[in-house]
Amino acid sequence: MKKYNNNYKSVTLKDVAEAADVSVITVSRALRTPDVVSEKVRARVAEAVARLGYSPNQAARALASATTSIIGVIIPSVTNQVFADVLRGVYEAVEGTAFQVQLGNSRYTARKEEELVRVFAAQRPAGLIVAGIDQLPATRRILSSLGCPVVQIMDIGPDPIDMMIGFDQNEGGRAATRHLLEKGYRKIGFIGARMDPRAQRRLNGYVEVLQAAGLYDEALIHTSPQPSSVTHGAEMFADFLAMVPDADAVFCNNDDMAMGALFECQRRRIRVPGQFGIIGYNNLEYTAASCPSISSIWTLRYEMGRRAIEMIAAAGRGERPDPAVIDVGYELMARQSTAR
Repeated sequence: MKKYNNNYKSVTLKDVAEAADVSVITVSRALRTPDVVSEKVRARVAEAVARLGYSPNQAARALASATTSIIGVIIPSVTNQVFADVLRGVYEAVEGTAFQVQLGNSRYTARKEEELVRVFAAQRPAGLIVAGIDQLPATRRILSSLGCPVVQIMDIGPDPIDMMIGFDQNEGGRAATRHLLEKGYRKIGFIGARMDPRAQRRLNGYVEVLQAAGLYDEALIHTSPQPSSVTHGAEMFADFLAMVPDADAVFCNNDDMAMGALFECQRRRIRVPGQFGIIGYNNLEYTAASCPSISSIWTLRYEMGRRAIEMIAAAGRGERPDPAVIDVGYELMARQSTAR
């Protein structure tokens, strides 16, 4: 059996200094505060760093400065397009800065989120972004004691740990339901999968509007703990129609479910929007491209990711955003699926 050499030796600041023929302190200054070093020395240090493959020791930096350049981002899914859009905003905002992004996937589990927060806390991050406002008490305590900026995204509420940027999920649910009522639909169902706290708030908005209109019926609500998908949306819509065959519209808790409902309508030759109205949530790209196009609530995911980084950077400079809770709002995208 071939033996591998495990005597690895990482490149040190001293190695870079020797290669650039300068002192260790000069290398440190060139990397940390390049403005205080001459352009010629900076070039020599940069060449040595590139040639040796030197990577700054984040743990050592943390001991020296109490923080690293890491911004931790904890989201519940790395495959959901909603959070892919958030990450696009995050990564574009850190481009050209000293920040580095590290991801944590909580998989929609509060305990996993707590574990990830503990991991990031040990790294002394420059900031932390967490999805949602429903952290466990233990998680909130850790986040409150980090000593760095923390931004909760995707939702807003009255009790921020530090800063928030999002929108009122309840109001988004109310807007979708009001839209269906305004278009003349009266027996309006709700279909939702993986009912996390944000989806639950959308459902609450739906309930509030139909109760106020005197049209609420618990039998019109069909939810599932399974992950959302187009296929699952079609299956759940078929089950919904079996339970409530005289329903005339449905509010789906996301666009995947809405697309599945539309496909099932087409299989059954149910005319949309003539016989049945469908509205989704999040306004993913395909909602405008489908036939008929699907009405949806547009949530500004990219904006939330980008501005969360900007809030952390500003707070790190001592320029804490005011207000600390930013409501980016939403937009109702009325399309063919509800154009009765």
